[in-house]
Amino acid sequence: MYRTGDLVKWTGGGIEYIGRIDQQVKVRGYRIELSEIEVQLAQLSEVQDAAVTAVKDKGGNTAIAAYVTPETADIEALKSALKETLPDYMIPAFWMTLNELPVTANGKVSSGSPFEFL
Repeated sequence: MYRTGDLVKWTGGGIEYIGRIDQQVKVRGYRIELSEIEVQLAQLSEVQDAAVTAVKDKGGNTAIAAYVTPETADIEALKSALKETLPDYMIPAFWMTLNELPVTANGKVSSGSPFEFL
C-alpha cells in the first residue's frame, strides 16, 4: 500500500474512509490544495489574513470559500488579482470579509461560525 493522503481505519469488516489528512479537495473534477489559494491571497497587499476552505453548497456540490481580513477588502479586486496567478477553478466561489479570523486558544483558525454560512 502507499500513502495517498486519505485517512482510513480498519473496522473488522474492511476499511472505512474517514477523510483527508491534507488540505487537498476535489472541486469540479480538479484536485486543489487549499493552502495554495491561501498563499496567493496572503501575498496581496490588501489582505491582512486569509483562510480558505471547501464548503458544500445547497445542491451538495463542493465549492471553495475564502475568508479575508480586513472587513473593508474589495472582493472584486481580490478576485481579479487571483485570476492573474490561479486557474479559474481555483478562484473561490464564496467570499466573506471579517474584522479578524476566529482562532482557537492554540492560534489555529476555528472551523466554527462564521465559516458555516451556506
